[in-house]
Amino acid sequence: MSDARLRRVQKEIKDCAKDKTSNISIDMIDESPFHLIGAFPGPPDTPYEGGYYEVDIVIPDAYPFQPVKMKFITKVYHPNVSSASGAICLDILKDAWSPVLTLKSTLISLQSLLCEPVPNDPQDAEVAKHYLADRNSFNATAKHWAQAYAQAPAHKKKNEPGKVATDAEMAGLSEENVVGFTDMGFSREQVISILKKLNYRGNNVNPQSYNAVLEELLK
Repeated sequence: MSDARLRRVQKEIKDCAKDKTSNISIDMIDESPFHLIGAFPGPPDTPYEGGYYEVDIVIPDAYPFQPVKMKFITKVYHPNVSSASGAICLDILKDAWSPVLTLKSTLISLQSLLCEPVPNDPQDAEVAKHYLADRNSFNATAKHWAQAYAQAPAHKKKNEPGKVATDAEMAGLSEENVVGFTDMGFSREQVISILKKLNYRGNNVNPQSYNAVLEELLK
């Protein structure tokens, strides 16, 4: 089985290297064919466009009859990817895996996941809440992360210097809302943490949620 697994993985790496159209790459880590790095560009017309995303790949002993283990190395702001660990919620990495899938096709599925988040089955519940509460704000935050972590270019006007995203923007929060609480004497770090936790965005910014934020800050 080990020899068959090795031949299969080596063939997949070689086939991927020959394919110049998919823009998917697979490379070994420390010359090990069973620990790899996959990479692909962010899909066009998404907040991830222009970014370059790397994925850690571990080949299990029973591959291809067990799914590969994948997690993002590049930080991604996405409902189905953990902001902290890079863990991915995708059915083909679990019970929907099939031996006919390849490393390249699985990476293409990850690329497609960036196009079509599934917020009702999230890996990161806070990000999913942001996605559902305020799509424009979510897209802006995902773009900030793409620029900060995935080398995506900042889209700026000619002769206008690039604007660095604030910690509030990186958290998907309105600077105005953050300042409203820091002006009361609460620390910025505490305010941002609680506003993220309570999803204080979009239609969720109302008198009831304002009071809930204050209660959390005063604990």
